[in-house]
Amino acid sequence: MSLSLNQKLKRVEISSFEIENQIVFNYFDNLSANERDEKLLRAIYIGVLALMEDRISAFLAKTNNELGTELESLKMIFEMKKELFYKSTIKGTLAEDEIADFLNNYFSERRLKDKAFLTGNTAGNLPKNKTGDIICEVNGSPDLKIAIECKFDKSIRFGEIENKEIFIRKTDTAWSQLIEAQANRDSKVSIIVFDISLVDNSILKNFDNVGYIPEVGFVAIINSQKGDYSNLAIAYMLARDIATNAKEIELDKNVLAMIVNRIIKDINEILSIKSLVLNNIDNNKTILKQLDKSMLLMEFNQEYLKRFLIQGTLTKKDLLDFYMGEDIKDKYKLIEKDIESI
Repeated sequence: MSLSLNQKLKRVEISSFEIENQIVFNYFDNLSANERDEKLLRAIYIGVLALMEDRISAFLAKTNNELGTELESLKMIFEMKKELFYKSTIKGTLAEDEIADFLNNYFSERRLKDKAFLTGNTAGNLPKNKTGDIICEVNGSPDLKIAIECKFDKSIRFGEIENKEIFIRKTDTAWSQLIEAQANRDSKVSIIVFDISLVDNSILKNFDNVGYIPEVGFVAIINSQKGDYSNLAIAYMLARDIATNAKEIELDKNVLAMIVNRIIKDINEILSIKSLVLNNIDNNKTILKQLDKSMLLMEFNQEYLKRFLIQGTLTKKDLLDFYMGEDIKDKYKLIEKDIESI
């Protein structure tokens, strides 16, 4: 391999480039031929950003153990991904890729014939308008679509029409993006996706997890850093029900809004209960450990009290064992291990 810099064109030029790596090969082997060039350029860009981090070079200089290197590398990849997500200009593209992949995997698991496609930089029905990052064809039909706009941007406010200022410079809002996406991609329903770490308070004030704006569309708040896209799945299935079942008649929009918002309210309550249960699992484990520890101590103290009452005294060995409590420590370790496995 030979790498040279073309200073005049400001270009990196590589000749006879080959790489023998199973992970890299498997990744590109799973891509279609027309995707590979773009993905290679993106991989190089992300790699260069990673190498620019001082922490990585410092880490490489200090780490000698091979296993430690592997584990720390995984941590660094995660940290690098977070930094790219928050700081770089490619965070939107990375988010769209991950969301499209999640949806297609979700469709496969649910045995749905739906397909999610990235629209890339292609304009839609509106002149020079690219709103609507992902198009989902319901049952694989191009005539029945759901448009998804990904907005990982704290500057996007809720933007309800009652508070819209007509005579100020145009700014994107959740409302405007939902309406634009639906019009631009000729979809039956639209969804806007926010990340919990990059969402304006005006959105969170209205929706915790999933929201529905009557005659406008759905809002889904995901947590991409934890890989939690469950709210998107909920919003998509509700949008899908509307897209597939709405008849070409005049619907009572107020009744539809009442039903959908009731469903979302119940779903949000279930998600809140799930979160409380998960938090309580750790709390309950701590309580169980403390209870068992107290029970062991009580039994231990009773044993030595009984021995004292029978003998009228305790030997020096008994006193040492009572003071150190090694036997009870060993018993507690076994109990603690059982509790952690619950």
